[in-house]
Amino acid sequence: MLIMKDAIETRAPLPPKSVRVPAASAGSILVKRGQLLRVTALQDGAVASLFGFSELEPSVHLSVHHTRVFSNSYVLGAGMRMVNNRRRPVMVLGKDSVGKHDLLMPASTTAFLAANGYPDQTGCVESLKAELQRLGRQQPKLPDPINLFMSVQLDQQGTLTPLPNTVKAGDSVTCRVVLDTLFVVSTCSTGIAGNDQPGAVELSVAEDLSEFPV
Repeated sequence: MLIMKDAIETRAPLPPKSVRVPAASAGSILVKRGQLLRVTALQDGAVASLFGFSELEPSVHLSVHHTRVFSNSYVLGAGMRMVNNRRRPVMVLGKDSVGKHDLLMPASTTAFLAANGYPDQTGCVESLKAELQRLGRQQPKLPDPINLFMSVQLDQQGTLTPLPNTVKAGDSVTCRVVLDTLFVVSTCSTGIAGNDQPGAVELSVAEDLSEFPV
């Protein structure tokens, strides 16, 4: 369930907006407290490596590590709060047509991809850096992402096994954001078998579910 807007919210409603992020690139969108963020796959097999950075404090960012500890889970599910490196909630997962997301794998780099059979691909880290540079943002730390639409199994022996991507065009996740945050999504190859084909996604922001396209 999506958490409700804070009762003390006083800002005027903002118009809906969206950003298309082509395959093998990165894009960003600013989301204000109380708004909804939707990430939609536009192509089958897309993986959206999601990063979030505080608008007020450059050293504060969405943290997959703190999210796992805060929720005592490595599985991202409905109602789960994703927190920053100060353990404060950034957003909560509401609607989700996929139900398979990764909180374990780091972002790919161009060097990693080249060493693993993807010589012509740009890594997620490099695409993130390029988008931050375009925005004029200086981030003291680049965190690991939440890999939306990618599923990784962890067995009792601690072995990580990526599962084949089952995402279809039109699949989406929707979160209620509770802190002003710049979100960046990389759609570059992960270099992980079964999840290594870049696909386009769309980032959309609205005040209410009814404002999103059906």
